Amino acid sequence: MDVQPPPPPFVKTIEWDMMNKSKFIPLSMLSSFCVRCCFYPLTLIKTQLQVQFKNDVYNGLFDAACKIYKTEGARGLYKGFWISSVQIASGVFYISTYEGVRHLMTQYGSGDRAKALVAGGCASMVGQTLIVPFDVISQHAMVLGMGGAKASKSLQINPLQIKTNQSRMRIAIDIATAILQKDGIKGYYRGYTASLIAYVPNSALWWTFYHLYQDNLLSVLPSNVSHLFIQCVAGGLGGFTSTIITNPLDIVRARLQVQRLDSIRLAFHLLWKEEHMHMFFKGLSARLIQSAAFSFSIILGYETIKRISVNEQYKHLVKW
Repeated sequence: MDVQPPPPPFVKTIEWDMMNKSKFIPLSMLSSFCVRCCFYPLTLIKTQLQVQFKNDVYNGLFDAACKIYKTEGARGLYKGFWISSVQIASGVFYISTYEGVRHLMTQYGSGDRAKALVAGGCASMVGQTLIVPFDVISQHAMVLGMGGAKASKSLQINPLQIKTNQSRMRIAIDIATAILQKDGIKGYYRGYTASLIAYVPNSALWWTFYHLYQDNLLSVLPSNVSHLFIQCVAGGLGGFTSTIITNPLDIVRARLQVQRLDSIRLAFHLLWKEEHMHMFFKGLSARLIQSAAFSFSIILGYETIKRISVNEQYKHLVKW
């Protein structure tokens, strides 16, 4: 009986120093733009579900999608998109920070999950510092035109009193101007601390769960299963898991930025007063679908581009 030789070794994670950066960075930006363009409507719906008073406007994900499309058409699902798309530039700093911290920690012999946890948190901190001003403006644009007759005085959907019957560019300029007039430069960083509290743990957990799920899937699935497919599934599962854990933090962040509340404590207090235990599930269905699909697609693009950008001497160690 012939003994089958063991499968050749392969690189589980393509590291920063193994890639051609001149290929990786522009392709990564293109991939990020395509994914954000596809999934932006879910981001918009998630935000509107998070800031509404109970179920005053929408009864859930599909109800919101149908009502927005019926009243505003397809363009209504892309309100604030071009402002939000600036995140593509911050994404370069995000992924460069992530890979750089991983590379640094590798030199000290850290394990994959420890590297993912620390690098994911650091990358999010850098990314949020750059993107919060654009996030604040885009979220104001996302919720313009929302109704809600039962909303309490504490729940203002359009606190800046922006006119909605204008071009998208004019609306964005008006929002930016109104924020500057009311709050000064610090207004563009409203909710910055809440963003860090929401996104730094989310990013750290997502990358950690991504490597955890990848390791477990590799151990139970046959060796002939596509490694790229395993990574995509692990990314989706990681997004699903981290979203469930951090959902209330994301709602507080959105409300601080859109409703111009004065503190995280006040935002939590009002959210609990209005929603009670439902605060843990508000907008969760939209966020879960968005996060799982977004994570799957981001990893598909990210890991594919890493394989395309890998230096010649490592190509034989890469498994598709």
